[in-house]
Amino acid sequence: MTLTTPPGTVTATVKTTAPALPDPPTEDAFRAATDPMRREILAHCYRMTGSVHDAEDLLQETYLRAWRALHGFEQRSSLRTWMFRIATNACLTHLEGRARRPLPTGIGAPADPAHQPLVDEAVPWLEPMPDRLVLVETPVDPAEQAVERDSIRLAFVAALQHLTAQQRAVLLLREVLAWSAAEVAEALGLTVAGVNSTLQRARAQVARLDADAPPAPLDERGQALVERYVEAFERYDVAGIVELLAADVVWEMPPYPAWYRGAEQVGRLISTWCPATGPDSQRLVRTSANGLPALALYMQDEDGVHRAFHVQQLTLGPDGVRHVVAFFGGAELFARFGLPSVLPTTAGPTRTGAGTAASAGSGAGAGAGTAAG
Repeated sequence: MTLTTPPGTVTATVKTTAPALPDPPTEDAFRAATDPMRREILAHCYRMTGSVHDAEDLLQETYLRAWRALHGFEQRSSLRTWMFRIATNACLTHLEGRARRPLPTGIGAPADPAHQPLVDEAVPWLEPMPDRLVLVETPVDPAEQAVERDSIRLAFVAALQHLTAQQRAVLLLREVLAWSAAEVAEALGLTVAGVNSTLQRARAQVARLDADAPPAPLDERGQALVERYVEAFERYDVAGIVELLAADVVWEMPPYPAWYRGAEQVGRLISTWCPATGPDSQRLVRTSANGLPALALYMQDEDGVHRAFHVQQLTLGPDGVRHVVAFFGGAELFARFGLPSVLPTTAGPTRTGAGTAASAGSGAGAGAGTAAG
């Protein structure tokens, strides 16, 4: 399998195989055959919707629909194909009439850090996917795991949001799940020619929006950069943070629609609007999401307690941190990463989060009106 793919493309992901069902099928046999698919189906629903919450609901809907329709499953296709067909159609029904989920960079121009960022809760923002929910801790095949990680990259999922629901389905079934055009046509009620035409348009759009090559796995240099970044934040050393950012870094933080470009601009944002007051105001915990390193940031309140603030997903480049997405989402989002909403007072700095998978990550947190840092 090729791991180095052109920008905007993803090779086929890991495929689970399911044992044949007895006739008539039993609930225990159904669970044994389909439970190993849960991570893959959850990831598929997330790519379709851009929402972890919606993906979890659609996963349950898929299994409910499948169990109810199991008596009609004639095993002309594999059980896996049948399950993904149900999941895809559940997603298409869910997406009818719904707005796309953007990141701030997808809806406006860079902002001036002199102006206080304001929350916009009316926008259904793109959500991060904790790696712990879709990637296994110890993959059988690391190469396959790398492909799976590539298929949930935030940039790729954000690009999918610019496609119609049908275009997303066609692209994902053909490019990620490696279905034939005939299989996709049958599943979606299209012609093979229609599938090929839709795929061509979807590929072009995603290639335009997700033009950068996927980041390389985190190596020793990247690990050291992240450690220095954590130390700078925990010292509240704004100059030190700026030094670790690429000159053209992009910083965004949904649900704030404002986003910022350039290391100096990000430094001004943090020094102006971050509620930290000095060293020890912030504690960061390593976690992972969308196949990238991430840091769950806990901010110290007036009572001295460090509470969930946000989770930064980092994209690293040869010149430093080149993209930060800081997700503000409250205790519920922290919980998805297996992280508490309050950091124990006995915990030291830079702990590893309970939700860490592989060597990457992202997260979310609770912000109380003031953003950044």
